[in-house]
Amino acid sequence: MMLPIPEIEAKLGNWAYAQKQVKRWQDLGQEVTFTNGCFDILHYGHLHYLAEASQLGDKLVIGLNGTDSVKRLKGRHRPIQDEQTRLYMLASLQFVDLVVLFAEDTPAELIRHLEPDLLVKGGDYKIEEIVGADTVLAKGGTVKTLAFVEGFSTTNIENKIKNQP
Repeated sequence: MMLPIPEIEAKLGNWAYAQKQVKRWQDLGQEVTFTNGCFDILHYGHLHYLAEASQLGDKLVIGLNGTDSVKRLKGRHRPIQDEQTRLYMLASLQFVDLVVLFAEDTPAELIRHLEPDLLVKGGDYKIEEIVGADTVLAKGGTVKTLAFVEGFSTTNIENKIKNQP
């Protein structure tokens, strides 16, 4: 049985709660940054990227791919971490303000629902390839890419574990 951790659970929300919270922050004049991913095995590349994303606005919202979505995108052997662990890992980070789960393969619908001010992805994307960029730009928001931190990937970690004697 999982013990509740209120400080972490306060940062987890369904779509309706997340929409209300984002709107509250925006009504207070706070800029909301959104990013998304699977975040299966949290590593330095993720931490660097998320910390940098959090510095671009006042609040950082993360869209987290649900288990079935990760399987469709990464293969049936993924995710390695269960959904609740991935949610809690992200919500436990001091620079993350809200984590929202989505079941679709892309966060396009969630981005339309939340209407963040700033959309951020890693440097391995071009702005025109970023899902949701059109939505954010149409609302007068900004889309940015952050430098990719070389040498860190969940796939590399997974392969290292598999190749251990």
